[in-house]
Amino acid sequence: MQFVIIVLLFSAKALAQFPNGRSLEGPVPEMCAQRTIHETSPLGQNYFYQWREKLDDEDWLGVRNFCRTRCMDAVSLETKAENDWIKDKIKNEYIEEIWTSGRLCDFKGCDRPDLLPVEVNGWFWTAIFQKLAPTTDRESNDWSFTGGNDVQQPDNREFALKGKPENCLAILNNRYNDGIHWHDEVCSRRRPFICEDSEELLRYVKYIRPDLNIN
Repeated sequence: MQFVIIVLLFSAKALAQFPNGRSLEGPVPEMCAQRTIHETSPLGQNYFYQWREKLDDEDWLGVRNFCRTRCMDAVSLETKAENDWIKDKIKNEYIEEIWTSGRLCDFKGCDRPDLLPVEVNGWFWTAIFQKLAPTTDRESNDWSFTGGNDVQQPDNREFALKGKPENCLAILNNRYNDGIHWHDEVCSRRRPFICEDSEELLRYVKYIRPDLNIN
């Protein structure tokens, strides 16, 4: 029964469709076994830093697929401690920006009452399917207080200018002289990224491939 539940959950998420015929990819067991871990935080989470391998930047979906094939996912910042850890990493390694797994709900089912209005209540960490606090709750998130229009984030600025919705969450480093904070950004922009272990994907692959002895 446990195996059936894991497979159903994995399949539902892996088959999610995105624009231009692209899909969310699943893990490749051999790549999971050989994944690179650059650092383990004091919180016990394993991280991969794209820039240390001199790899190309990716768009938001490309980041998730790169990470997921390795039993990881784009970084989620569900606690203040992890957010501070990642911000220190960005600062100390002189990184200008990174993608996170954060996204505004723009799929079927986003009209649920608890997600409305979506621009306030519809942001979530896709890697762990956890909602962010409402954007109006400034104490429980790290949205920047400024941006290209000098208004607090998220502001969906590119949609007003060019018709491109800013539905993905990036961390920008002092882009608007306000330090390192969250910004809503167009998902097709290519950026550096951080992967972190996905406990869900690791459990799935360990179950189907116990011979690989994945850590």
